[in-house]
Amino acid sequence: MAAAPSHVYPRGARLDAGGRLQIAGCDALELAREFGTPLYVLDEDELRTRAREFTEALRRHHDGPGAVLFASKALPCTAAYRVLAEEGLSCDVASGGELHLALRGGFAPERLYLHGNAKSEAELAAALEAGVGQIVLDNADDVDKLERLVAPGRRQRVLLRVTPGVEPATHAAMATGQSDSKFGWSMAEAAQAVQRLADHPQLELVGLHAHIGSQILALEPFRRAVEAMATLGPFGVYNLGGGLGADYTSLDRAPSLEDYVQVKATAVRELLGPGRTLLIEPGRSLTARAGVTLYTVQSVKRNVLTWVAVDGGMSDNMRPMLYGSRYEADVADRFAAGPRDGEICHLAGKHCESGDVIARDVRLVDPRPGDVVVTPATGAYGHAMANNYNGVPRAPVVLCSGGDARLVVRRETHEDLGARDVGL
Repeated sequence: MAAAPSHVYPRGARLDAGGRLQIAGCDALELAREFGTPLYVLDEDELRTRAREFTEALRRHHDGPGAVLFASKALPCTAAYRVLAEEGLSCDVASGGELHLALRGGFAPERLYLHGNAKSEAELAAALEAGVGQIVLDNADDVDKLERLVAPGRRQRVLLRVTPGVEPATHAAMATGQSDSKFGWSMAEAAQAVQRLADHPQLELVGLHAHIGSQILALEPFRRAVEAMATLGPFGVYNLGGGLGADYTSLDRAPSLEDYVQVKATAVRELLGPGRTLLIEPGRSLTARAGVTLYTVQSVKRNVLTWVAVDGGMSDNMRPMLYGSRYEADVADRFAAGPRDGEICHLAGKHCESGDVIARDVRLVDPRPGDVVVTPATGAYGHAMANNYNGVPRAPVVLCSGGDARLVVRRETHEDLGARDVGL
């Protein structure tokens, strides 16, 4: 029987009888040969399963209306939008570009929520023209712009984003709920904004929004956020953002999806009253496990340590460099048999930066040039943060299900790199 790799891989991932990694029934080495590397591989079944688990948990634990919103900044890929729209999710978008992709991916405009702390008039106008369901007001300038843009006789449903003064334990760059934040109104300012929006002729304030941060591994801060929001209510709609952390290594154990949803639903029921509309916005916890990235080893250097250099790096995964995030790595056809199997290595990228290291102190079995190496849990913020540093074309995305692989984002070419260059 095929063995399963660690729990940070998609649940359908398997090692076949020869020890080769299979993702959604697709052989990793064959994927690398057909599509090249670096390559983002998405397990469609994992995406769908995770979406259903969130939806079913919300239905079980919440006593009123509710919706799960795909926080699409985690994976702004048209194929992912389409899959999650088919699963009945709603979607939050944080720019005009994400709005365009979400609509192209099949989301009905009324199921879209526009976020952002610096929305341009063009973005707001596009959202109004599309008919987005709700716009999340981040500041007074959002109100001023919408007052100019909303047509006479029309009203736009809005939420007020607040910073509840809650600081969860996470990386400073992922914390957003503290009082001094670039996002949202402080609680004192929010009270004034509520007064301004009361009986507003153009803007219908239906509720509050709060997102206290990302990659949160303790649940208690979510209840404290609801406690703070309760001082401004009552409202019909409460959007409690996302925040649930994802597992990136085999040692990680984030809170369960079930416990996360239950904590939020219980806090709303006990602190705000029954029957409220509850919205949640999972991003990384929805998509991270569904993705892996494949690389080809270019060189193996042994000096003080062993450096295994691959054909990607910070152009396809910025998280280790931005946040010090840790990842696992395996040779796709020679997984370590135990915790002490293999050689301790640093998996390095190809870019001209000493900090371009994808995974440190990982055990790789007999790494050599030409090997295909895989890093799991890259379904969130890999493709989303991809860049062209050192003139490296961005990697393609392949969607796998039932042994079939479909290219959904093509690899950039060198010609693409100059397509916007008009200085010749």
